[in-house]
Amino acid sequence: MTPDALLSLLATERASAILRTDSKEGARLAMDAAVRGGMRVVEFTLTVPGAFDLIEEFAQRDGVVVGAGTVLTCVQANDAVDAGARFLVSPVVDEAVIDVAHARGVVAMPGVHTPTELLRAHRAGAQLQKLFPAPAGGPAWVRSVLGPMPFLKIVPTNGTSADNAREWLDAGAFACGFVTSLFPADLVRAEAWADIEARARSILAATRRVA
Repeated sequence: MTPDALLSLLATERASAILRTDSKEGARLAMDAAVRGGMRVVEFTLTVPGAFDLIEEFAQRDGVVVGAGTVLTCVQANDAVDAGARFLVSPVVDEAVIDVAHARGVVAMPGVHTPTELLRAHRAGAQLQKLFPAPAGGPAWVRSVLGPMPFLKIVPTNGTSADNAREWLDAGAFACGFVTSLFPADLVRAEAWADIEARARSILAATRRVA
């Protein structure tokens, strides 16, 4: 999938499933549940055991686009793309990692927290900007920043849920990433896959109905 195609998909879905857990098998089954619930854009953070194997596995699935999260080095970036990642997410702005994404033909989504970091990431060529951690003001902050910089594609990933997705997206966020609201640690430990599947459906019902 090309970067433009991924951006088009995310503009429609408005949601990504982001998984961080300490079990490879738990991660596989939890993400299986999210995909059954309709999630098409999924992300395994590289802190998950066997993350590259999971990226490779899910990249083979029809209708699913996989990304790598917590990418902190160029080596990790290249390894993730080799495994099948179509987007690279970082908690910070690192121009070297953004350059790897461009060279490999995938989407870059560095982490940002201030207007200056947002513009720095955009100017470095990052197609998306991950808002992390969530700033005080939340959606109102996004609306304020987009006033003078409407070209940004901001993706909040901290504190997002089915209950507030409409507020974030109505404020102008390009999409939302869902972490703990989709994959609560207690549900993953309890192997409550049906509950996670239901959470995915609820999130997508919220994001897809946003104009």
